[in-house]
Amino acid sequence: MKKTEGPQTEAGQRRDLYGEISSNRWKTMMIFVMFFLMIGVFGWLFGLYMGDVLVGFVMASLFCAVYCPIAYLAGDSMILTVSSARPATKQEFPFLHNTVEGLAMAAGIPMPRVFVIDDTAINAFATGRSPERAAVTVTTGALKRLKRTELEGVIAHEMSHIKNFDIRVMMLAAVLVGVIALLSDFFLRGVLYGNRGSDDREGGNGGAILIAIGILLAVLSPIIAQMIHLAVSRRREYLADASGAMLTRYPQGLADALKRIRDDKEPVVETANKATAHLYISNPLRNTRGFVAGLFATHPDIDDRIGRLESM
Repeated sequence: MKKTEGPQTEAGQRRDLYGEISSNRWKTMMIFVMFFLMIGVFGWLFGLYMGDVLVGFVMASLFCAVYCPIAYLAGDSMILTVSSARPATKQEFPFLHNTVEGLAMAAGIPMPRVFVIDDTAINAFATGRSPERAAVTVTTGALKRLKRTELEGVIAHEMSHIKNFDIRVMMLAAVLVGVIALLSDFFLRGVLYGNRGSDDREGGNGGAILIAIGILLAVLSPIIAQMIHLAVSRRREYLADASGAMLTRYPQGLADALKRIRDDKEPVVETANKATAHLYISNPLRNTRGFVAGLFATHPDIDDRIGRLESM
């Protein structure tokens, strides 16, 4: 009986992987649609503020036409820059390069570019729009503090994200959702400061309405952004854990790495932010407790992930 359970489990993981690759296509479209809708709302509000809704929609259309191709073609570079990631040369990090190269061959994908973040926290992420345009980034803390099998488990996890095109969805979620939050803040500040001293003008009431709408949008935008993150985050982490364990044939390596991350006294990656947090193998921001925090968490419970790996 034991002999049949292993292959069946592995076959099931492969089916899940193929299903995830397929679902990532519509997830990509969903993120673009949500982005277009949100930018359309910004355009409508901007048009109301300027006194011409058509102008607002034209501005929104131009913004989408320019920013979306940039986000798709250069989103990985934007994320690496924001994260203060630097290229990891083979001379400086020979074991990291050899590990990435070996696991890329095992996964059947081109070798991704390799970067490091100078940070004492233990963490890593992958980004890019395709396996041909992918990058793996590891903190120097992970390189110094993880054992060989643990680092291999972490890299294998990221290779799984690359292979099943999670990286495309994760990249777009970071660069598109991130700009929505920035535009929301920009619009709200613009309306607030632009309407100072305008109460005596005829459009004072209209300005007050726009301020109210701007505040509502500022509240709703992060919630919508978080919902998109949730749609692309939790299940893919479980699948990447399992797929990574299949690559190394040693689930305990990744489980031990996650234990080190869980028990880390300084888990915060200084260059991470809310827009990029979902990219990492574990939450790089300061952990919070409670029902609401759990509801909006971008990663599954780390103890649950460890338990699943140890039961494989």
